[in-house]
Amino acid sequence: MKKTMILAFALFATGGKNLHAQTIAAGVNYCLSICSDNTVKAWGTNSSGQLGNGSTTSSKTPVSVSGLTGITAVAAGSSHAVAVKNNGSVYTWGDNIGGQLGTGNTTSSNTPAQVAGFSGATKAAAGSKHTIVLKSDGTVWGWGNNAFSQLGAASPSSSYTPIQVPGLTSITAIASGDSHNLALKSDGTVWSWGINSKGQLGRSVGSTGTTGQITGLTGIVAIAAGKNYSLAVKNDGTVWAWGENSDGQLGNGTTTDASTPVQVTGLSGITSVSGGLNHSLAVKNNGTVWAWGANSSGELGDGTFTDRLTAVQVSTLSGINVVDAGEELSMAVKSNGTVWTWGYNSSGQLGNGTSMDSETPLQPTSLCTALAIKETEAARGINVYPNPAHDLLYVNSENAKNIGQLDIYDQLGKKVLQQNIQESKKQIDIHNLPSGVYYIKGEQWGLKFIKD
Repeated sequence: MKKTMILAFALFATGGKNLHAQTIAAGVNYCLSICSDNTVKAWGTNSSGQLGNGSTTSSKTPVSVSGLTGITAVAAGSSHAVAVKNNGSVYTWGDNIGGQLGTGNTTSSNTPAQVAGFSGATKAAAGSKHTIVLKSDGTVWGWGNNAFSQLGAASPSSSYTPIQVPGLTSITAIASGDSHNLALKSDGTVWSWGINSKGQLGRSVGSTGTTGQITGLTGIVAIAAGKNYSLAVKNDGTVWAWGENSDGQLGNGTTTDASTPVQVTGLSGITSVSGGLNHSLAVKNNGTVWAWGANSSGELGDGTFTDRLTAVQVSTLSGINVVDAGEELSMAVKSNGTVWTWGYNSSGQLGNGTSMDSETPLQPTSLCTALAIKETEAARGINVYPNPAHDLLYVNSENAKNIGQLDIYDQLGKKVLQQNIQESKKQIDIHNLPSGVYYIKGEQWGLKFIKD
């Protein structure tokens, strides 16, 4: 059976509240979405209870995950799901054959159960039969199957309760593939561990690997993991990839695997990425979405079923903040909170009440407004440029109103700059800021930008 994972997208936080979280998740034939009221909806296959609604009946339209409130991040593994609450607790449900629910046993659950004694969580990522979670102190913890060192060490063979992944500190983002993981450090380096059968760890091909740095990869601001491959965004907006490339999922114009990072052809201005079974997605700083790799079910969203060895633009989508790639399935959230899906639909995972594949984006039926960054420069008349920026960042109010209070946050949610601008256009000196992704927030708007 094909298996995939969920990208652990970058989290911006301030005052304990998420400005940008893992608001959607695409697994194997099912999807999750956090609503604007911080509850969770799910749809698609439910054979292992992965929809979390107390049944094992699949649903072609969104249903409510039972008992969850205050949720700020979600992750979808092959057949199990994870949610992080605003108090730092973690809830899991679905398949538990490898102990991936972290509940101390291997009993599956069709409703969410709290991971006992675990606190301080900010982000989660889920693989085939394992789960990893990032804590607010920059450490990473994991549970579930460990046959390929998915938990970061050669032993134990599995853990049904959380254990710390060794050798990792100052982590800001995490990602899980089928049986491998990535972690992004605050210094822009990337660390990997788990199975390495296709070079997905970014080191010499081997069966397994414990935590280690990917050499030569610096200035990274976002990471993602596909089934057997990995992706990273540099602070210059370029994308790099490594691992399996059987369907062109590395995006470099070939189908040759790579055990060290290669540049994805033709992409610039990228702010985030996601990897699925054998296809990849990227969001540009102008809100467009680009895709490459396998396309047998229309998962690239370009109106065809043709595989692409280099990136093509997803049809009709604009104003996108977040994307996620599942098994032959893609998801996106617009700045207005609407969710869009496309690709494989055998179990109703597109959420539109049918089982027909779609090679172009469509909206799930009767889905709540998703929790999303309101990147509304068009609606509010605000422009921030250039992006990426180096020394100077310009903020322009097109309606000639004063910009007013303006705050800039780093990836950890720390406020690094504050100004009260009583002008309609202002240049901001950012040369002292370290390279990376930032979130600039006004009174009623917010935007990402990259400092190169």
